[in-house]
Amino acid sequence: MDKINYLKKINSWDIDSARHILSRAIYGYTKADIDFALSFSLDDFVDKHLLKDLPEPNPPKYNDSEWVNLPYNSSDSNLTNYRYSLIWWWLDLMLNQGYSLREKMVWFFSNHFVTEFNVVQIPQYFYISNQLFRKYAFGNIIELTKKVTIDPAMLIYLNGNLSTKTAPNENYARELFELFTLGIGNYTEEDIKQAAKALTGWRVDNTKLTSYFTNSRWDTGSKTIFNKTGNWNNDDVINLIFTEKSTPASEFICRKLYKEFIYYLPNEEYVKQLATLMRNNNFNLKPVLSSLFKSQYFHSQEIRGAKIKSPIEFLISLIRYFNIKYDNDLLNLIRTKSKELEQEILNPPDVRGWEGQRRWINTTSYPARNIFSDSIINGIKINNKTYKVDVLTYARSYPSSENAVEFINDITKVLFQYPLSQKRKDYLLTSLLDGTAVQNWSTYNTGASSRLSKFLIELMRLPEFQLS
Repeated sequence: MDKINYLKKINSWDIDSARHILSRAIYGYTKADIDFALSFSLDDFVDKHLLKDLPEPNPPKYNDSEWVNLPYNSSDSNLTNYRYSLIWWWLDLMLNQGYSLREKMVWFFSNHFVTEFNVVQIPQYFYISNQLFRKYAFGNIIELTKKVTIDPAMLIYLNGNLSTKTAPNENYARELFELFTLGIGNYTEEDIKQAAKALTGWRVDNTKLTSYFTNSRWDTGSKTIFNKTGNWNNDDVINLIFTEKSTPASEFICRKLYKEFIYYLPNEEYVKQLATLMRNNNFNLKPVLSSLFKSQYFHSQEIRGAKIKSPIEFLISLIRYFNIKYDNDLLNLIRTKSKELEQEILNPPDVRGWEGQRRWINTTSYPARNIFSDSIINGIKINNKTYKVDVLTYARSYPSSENAVEFINDITKVLFQYPLSQKRKDYLLTSLLDGTAVQNWSTYNTGASSRLSKFLIELMRLPEFQLS
């Protein structure tokens, strides 16, 4: 039997495949976004839009002043405000990413090379990490891993800044192997001990907001890692991982990409083929991501609508779906709601990050999602401002808005990845009509606004709406 080529490119590029790519690659989309994607070939949309290199955004500000380069001072009364303004800035970039995959990759790396604000507590360092992930979003995973190894937030989080030749700390070496590059079973305890020695010597300067190397703190002796002996330093450790353990390293990273963008239970043969592509491209991410998003397997029916939206995806996508005007007050509400929904930005639960999928939905979080989606229809009031969906304008953005049955079909085809049953559509139609005859439906009738509001509330309460 011939071996299945899981990376074979999809045959058809249509509304279903465009919607699926958008649902996984950006934070929310509109019918206009689907039309835009389909105005290009699949190759052009993926390679010239999703994977387009973008300029670095302007840094965040608080009260119109930049803080990212201010020396860290633990007594600075604005540290919490700096942290919040960093989150608002990041959320704004998610909302204004255009068609670029970059923001999804920044989030992916922040949940892969994990640090926790509760431990690090320095907003400036989280901005530096964010910049790093943004720079290497489509770049070389080897170089990114080298940079992360001496990133100030990481040095603080996993105690690299305390590690010396007389007392090498094994925390980062262990997580580097287990959670960041290789996975359990591809290294030994002795490899960890030897790598910890090679990683000594790095410290953090909070006044200059940088990391620096102190040779007197570095273990200058020979270390044996993966049965290779040498006077290894931090860069050597990373090089050894990606040369001596290139197959498990590539498969480990591609498995994480698979779980992020495809499904939480990996197809190991797909992972192996993607990993081979990664190795053949010297661990550069862009060719790997290009192939992933074009692959027939990625676009297969069993993958569409099979991923539960994370709290951040859920909250941000609502703002984009309905083109709600926002400011920092609404972004701050999203910050607090994401915490309520168990995904506090900058504060993953531990070094493993958020596991996602079924953990996102429980008896507390699902009703909380419904409460928020209800509120953007009914109106959210913050500081004498109201944020809500203009339901009439939204409905009329569909050419079928004056035909109730066609409108239901069209709106569900845009907003749902998982195909709705006819029973579900009939339920939504009943909600939309709210007692009026189907032939009498019009967005220009008295009461149309309240009917649309009820309909959209019921639509977003459906379990299928939680799926991407």
